[in-house]
Amino acid sequence: MEKSRVLVVGATGYLGKRLVKASLANGHPTFVLLRPEIGADIEKIQLLLSFKEQGAKLVEASFSDHQSLVDAVKQVDVVICAISCVHTRSHHILLQLNLVKAIKEAGNIKRFLPSEFGTDPSRMRHAIEPGRVTFDDKMVIRKAIEEARVPFTYVTANCFAGYFVGGLCQPLKIIPSRDHVLLLGHANVKAIYADEDDIANYTIKAADDPRMVNKTLHIRPPENILSQTDLVQAWEELIGKQLAKTTISEEDFLTKLRSMGYAEQAGLGHYYHVCYEGCLTNFELGDNEEEATQLYPEVNYVRAKDYLKRYL
Repeated sequence: MEKSRVLVVGATGYLGKRLVKASLANGHPTFVLLRPEIGADIEKIQLLLSFKEQGAKLVEASFSDHQSLVDAVKQVDVVICAISCVHTRSHHILLQLNLVKAIKEAGNIKRFLPSEFGTDPSRMRHAIEPGRVTFDDKMVIRKAIEEARVPFTYVTANCFAGYFVGGLCQPLKIIPSRDHVLLLGHANVKAIYADEDDIANYTIKAADDPRMVNKTLHIRPPENILSQTDLVQAWEELIGKQLAKTTISEEDFLTKLRSMGYAEQAGLGHYYHVCYEGCLTNFELGDNEEEATQLYPEVNYVRAKDYLKRYL
């Protein structure tokens, strides 16, 4: 069976570069959007050139140039967007409206995977402000996709391991301490963690899978459904010592959150929903939803406890 041609938008980002790698590794003719807005950002240019050396084709187009987007998507079968949704870095979710318009006009795209990859926005209508804007904007994109009748797959990957496992679920920390840890509430709420390379691999598999047309893929590795306490204990076993522990209550967390700037509030509000509310594990999958490890059991996903070993 011939592999679909895949266009990755946002390929120089945290997840985007992994999507390019996974697409190439899975044998897809891989195209990468080169946006003129990159300008003289030498690191991004060098990264794009490295993709070219690995066999990807660079396609120049801009979100502000509709015809260039149409011309780009006409060259492929699948479009995967990974532009940033993180307020502490950049927040460009609604730019995808231009991409949806181009895909609709081109008329040849078999599947569009918009930039999601986190918490399922359809289950976050109750999210606290200002972080709720992330989920609201993603739902705007979903509505546009479905109204345009573009075939889609939504991917919810829950918690990126680099942010949550590396920091032992502590906001603004991405390397585990060997001395102290801040516990969020009782630290017994289960969350779901996924290695970023695994997320990319599952995404590429779903993009070409007829079982995933107009469905949501939930990445829920069963051995990575863990509480903060579970992660802390795994780290303590690896380093051979107990960490000093302090606790921040739900009320104190929210009070501290309100004292932060807009971007920090938007980003860290997600920790509240994940670690206090348990928004990732308080529901069962419904119609038109599939779980990645069950669909693709051949993927030997990285266990969170093994992920921690890189910090030794």
